[in-house]
Amino acid sequence: MSSDDELAERLRAGDEKALRVAYERHGSAVLYLAQRMVGNRADAEDITQMTFVAAWSGRDGFDPQRGTMLAWLLGIARRKAVDRLRSAARDQRTTETVQAQQTAPPAEETPERIVDRLVVADELGRLPEEQRRTLELAFFDDLTHPQIATVTGLPLGTVKSHIRRGMANLRRRWEVDGATFGSRSAGPSRAL
Repeated sequence: MSSDDELAERLRAGDEKALRVAYERHGSAVLYLAQRMVGNRADAEDITQMTFVAAWSGRDGFDPQRGTMLAWLLGIARRKAVDRLRSAARDQRTTETVQAQQTAPPAEETPERIVDRLVVADELGRLPEEQRRTLELAFFDDLTHPQIATVTGLPLGTVKSHIRRGMANLRRRWEVDGATFGSRSAGPSRAL
């Protein structure tokens, strides 16, 4: 059996058998760390697999002068576990936002409100994608700016800018068409 230094040289040279040996030698330690960090076996197994795939892809970056192969693999596993935890937290926030919106009582749909929605939907379709998406979340889903930032993953300032520019574009278009923005009491001015 070769030392970790020899194994590292073989790995950096592209020897797939070296990856298998590295997994056999250090896979259980990587799995243990991943399971301690994420709390469940299935995610820990995924992280272990991703760690060794990343080690293979980034094998040129391993420098035995900076640390052992085990330390290098555990560093990769730690980053993969943190990524998984962050992703799970984002998914949880999105789920909570959606669930909170689903529990809100439905608004009464008057004929004027339906017409407003159709007009706004048509105008929204003419806006740039980012502005349209944020305005749809604000108007149709009645989300707050922080909720939109959570759902889209955009910074809060960017969300506010997209909404402000999108509303300005809508106002200009509506003024050109002779409409007055928010002319109905329950119309777009309330939601936008």
